[in-house]
Amino acid sequence: MTERERRFGARGAALRHNAARGTLVNTAFLSSLSALGLLRGFVLAGFLTASDFGVWGIVMVSLALVAAVQGAAIGDRYIRQDDDDQEVAFQRAFSISVLLAGACLAASLVLIPLLSLVYDEPRIVAPGLVLALIFLASPLQLPIWFHYRRMDFVRQRTLQAVDPVVAFAVSLALAVAGAGYWALVVGAVAGPWASGAVAALRSPYAFRWNYDRGTLREYWNFSWPLMLASAGGLLIAQAAFLATDAHLGLAAVGALTLASTITLFTDRIDQLVTGTLYPAIVAVRDRADLLYESFVKSNRLALMWAVPFGLGLSLFCGDLVAFVLGDKWAQAVPLLEVMGIVAAANHIGFNWTAYFRAAGDTRPMAVASAAAVVAFLAVGIPGLLLYDLRGLAIGIAAQALAHVAVRAIYLARLFDGFAFLRHALRAVLPSLPALAAVLAVRALETGERTAAVAAGELALYLLVTLVATWLIEGRLLREAVGYLRSRTA
Repeated sequence: MTERERRFGARGAALRHNAARGTLVNTAFLSSLSALGLLRGFVLAGFLTASDFGVWGIVMVSLALVAAVQGAAIGDRYIRQDDDDQEVAFQRAFSISVLLAGACLAASLVLIPLLSLVYDEPRIVAPGLVLALIFLASPLQLPIWFHYRRMDFVRQRTLQAVDPVVAFAVSLALAVAGAGYWALVVGAVAGPWASGAVAALRSPYAFRWNYDRGTLREYWNFSWPLMLASAGGLLIAQAAFLATDAHLGLAAVGALTLASTITLFTDRIDQLVTGTLYPAIVAVRDRADLLYESFVKSNRLALMWAVPFGLGLSLFCGDLVAFVLGDKWAQAVPLLEVMGIVAAANHIGFNWTAYFRAAGDTRPMAVASAAAVVAFLAVGIPGLLLYDLRGLAIGIAAQALAHVAVRAIYLARLFDGFAFLRHALRAVLPSLPALAAVLAVRALETGERTAAVAAGELALYLLVTLVATWLIEGRLLREAVGYLRSRTA
């Protein structure tokens, strides 16, 4: 075992087994917590008006750019470092995080009032300034990255669980009390601060100022392409929200915000799987065989739920609005249909960034993000102006296609012989019989569509998907179960 492997927590167990078991256990545990975020959005949609959701969406997107820069700048580089004195490395990362938190807060104080003028929506100022307090909680959460780096999954997932649980409880209580969009704002602030407080209490090292210009330079050289990649994604979101507000009004922005909760949920799941694997990828970044195996198998496992989820959402989003959310969200249906397909497609090779980050090559992410921005601006904005939200949905699909295409090119360079299209086809195969079965039943339907009919079709979709997945991916599933049962390689 190499020194790097020992430092990344492989003590006495095969790194393959440690990473595989950790990925499966953590994904199952944390996916349920991430589902709280999705449930939170849909439940609160029943209490809030579309305009309230629109205000929340503008505030969220306005600060998401700053948050993305903050997130990209610290964590991944801290995981990749292999310094001799880990306490000093921790404190230097903490110092950089404090500087960045202050810069993000200052940027928010300027950005929020400016965007309120651009949107002509003064209601976003107060919640936006309150939401900016999240940035100050980030340095306190650095101990989570420490446990993440060591693949200490129990402590990591316990600390991570605090945020979504607190956010869900606070938001739901305030929404029931009639707080409107403030329910979302206060919940979004309470979660990170609660998580940061608990993480600080469990910190392995003292929080001390230890600024080093050379360390800052190293973090910057590694992180600037990641910042650009995050900025590109948020530029797309900001352009979409701004153009939708100007063309269709705040209620349409609310519909876009509701549909975006789908991609936020799937992105969160992606981050969980990628996050669990990343320390192990760093530890064996010189082992091409293990890298390829981990990439292919983790993708196949993730696609087993992502593709059925995305296609199922597109198939049943009309029923979701009609029988659960209410007709006030009818204009969100075209967006939900496309967002489901996009969520499924984005999972093909979803954790590709971890392998390039582990190799220290972060530029491909910036290239993919730039391609997505160009595609969206070329298709999405004209589509919105010509065909309203349905045209915007086409633009969202175009930017996703551009991103996946660039991803495929870089993956073919990284893994010699990797067939992206064959990999994608295998991911879709288990869902095709289920899709065909539901469409066949619908073709035979007569009379008014009811909630019972929709529920029956959903049950059929799930059953056929489970059977087809077992028949096609049974061997990999048995291997995964074997990792869960055993404790040694």
